[in-house]
Amino acid sequence: MKILVVEDEPKTGDYLKQGLAEAGFVVDLARNGPDGLHQATSEDYDLVILDVMLPGLDGWGVLRSLRKEGRMMPVLFLTARSQVEDRVKGLELGADDYLVKPFAFSELLARVRTLLRRGRATEPEVLRVADVELDLLRRRVHRAGKRIDLTAKEFLLLELLMRRHDEVLPRSLIASQVWDMNFDSDTNVIEVAVRRLRAKIDDGFEPKLIQTVRGMGYVLETPETR
Repeated sequence: MKILVVEDEPKTGDYLKQGLAEAGFVVDLARNGPDGLHQATSEDYDLVILDVMLPGLDGWGVLRSLRKEGRMMPVLFLTARSQVEDRVKGLELGADDYLVKPFAFSELLARVRTLLRRGRATEPEVLRVADVELDLLRRRVHRAGKRIDLTAKEFLLLELLMRRHDEVLPRSLIASQVWDMNFDSDTNVIEVAVRRLRAKIDDGFEPKLIQTVRGMGYVLETPETR
């Protein structure tokens, strides 16, 4: 599970990142509103922990922009603003929870896990794009009714491409989402993985779905968008 923390106070941000990482989460940290908004809209996060009083763009503005762009991941406000009207404003803007500083980390962790369970409960069990079906629970893939066996990484790569179909995904994003690593331009691990996945998903089928966009990345392109 991947969490984005948007917090400008250095000690609090580092404390949250370390504590959540020790609890088993993958954690990214943004130090201001614009950076937080950019990261939240360019990568897939299971949860965002958001301060209100941020430089550049406050937490209200970050959340408002996220919801406007259709990003519906759970958002937990973690802020020193304790007035009732602030809590109401955050929830009305689309936040899923609101916790006031100072806080107990154990309570924060409990709220995080509750939000993540709630988010998983609303996820579809099967993703369908064109004639490809990806069963998230049984970890099975079919195209045109034919079973396709994938490795664990191939499954994650296909899931990412299907969730964001018709969107060109840069190699750096694929590296961070599927391999949880920074992109190294000297390695061809992503190219090899895409080539093997394409052979399984597209060979023997029409139309071809997985496309390479030279100099940019890869896209699972549905026929309707061509």
